[in-house]
Amino acid sequence: MEYIIDVQNLKKSYRKRRSKEYVHAVSEVSFKVNRGEILGLLGPNGAGKTTTIKMICGLLRPDSGSIMINGINNKEKRLKALRHISAVLEGNRNLYWRLTVKENLEYFAGNRGISRKDISEKVEEFLTMFKLKDKENELVNRLSRGMQQKLAIAVAMLADSEVILLDEPTLGLDVETGYEVREILKALVRDYNRTIIISSHDMDVIQDICERTVIINQGRIVTDDKVENLIKLFDVRAYSVTLGESLSKQQEKLLLQKFPDYEFKQDGHQCTLDIDLAKSEEIYDLFDILKMENTPVEAIDRKTINFEQIFMKIVKGEDQDAMAKSS
Repeated sequence: MEYIIDVQNLKKSYRKRRSKEYVHAVSEVSFKVNRGEILGLLGPNGAGKTTTIKMICGLLRPDSGSIMINGINNKEKRLKALRHISAVLEGNRNLYWRLTVKENLEYFAGNRGISRKDISEKVEEFLTMFKLKDKENELVNRLSRGMQQKLAIAVAMLADSEVILLDEPTLGLDVETGYEVREILKALVRDYNRTIIISSHDMDVIQDICERTVIINQGRIVTDDKVENLIKLFDVRAYSVTLGESLSKQQEKLLLQKFPDYEFKQDGHQCTLDIDLAKSEEIYDLFDILKMENTPVEAIDRKTINFEQIFMKIVKGEDQDAMAKSS
């Protein structure tokens, strides 16, 4: 497997204001990004994700560790390494708001040493691809947020860098534009052989376009696996049990002890027990509890679980044994 980004043992600490105490924002973070993939880089607020992103982009220098971009160490040969990566940070900070759409594309291409003549065909291609042609002479500050975001990605594409790092690319977009941006990102990998690292709180986006995800919490990586594998791992242990009658107080007490996150719902005579099993053999513990009162079981179904639920479970540290087996 060919890696275009190789992050090894990154550490970064900050000194608290008016204090001698240090906060360890990132501790021993290591992961690799395959050429031509879309990788999700996730983490709750304060997890160290943004610090990691800024170190990859060259905006922060790590205290220790290394970042190789296309085989180049971005600490030893920073400018050379960063030629291979473009970033679209949240808030569209890579756009000039008092320039038009077309002027932005031409200006940032010029910053990379590309003349207007040499880039003219590419500008027209991206205006069409990103559905911005009818807005090419519009000032950026008059565009909708969705159009600004599409333009920001187009600007990053013009740099012709192999890697594009996107921070919250669908934040604040309407549903239609959000789907449009997803399709554009897929096309960048499929048709332009780009590699994308995407940071997002929109788990539907991650589940839809990312093949693999790296999740950071408390400055450390808690999982690095294919999204498909994580969904399968958690899906096989999520069950919905339909009961013919309600549970006794004793049964509820035992369930709470054994399965603290279970959910019980009652609609008329039908009762539903939603439960996640840390281990497959725990199904027998559930049956023992139901058998105490001879509670009738009418159906057992696997629950559909989405990636947002998986993310929350991982961040909370649930199912660590299973996660270790999957790594």
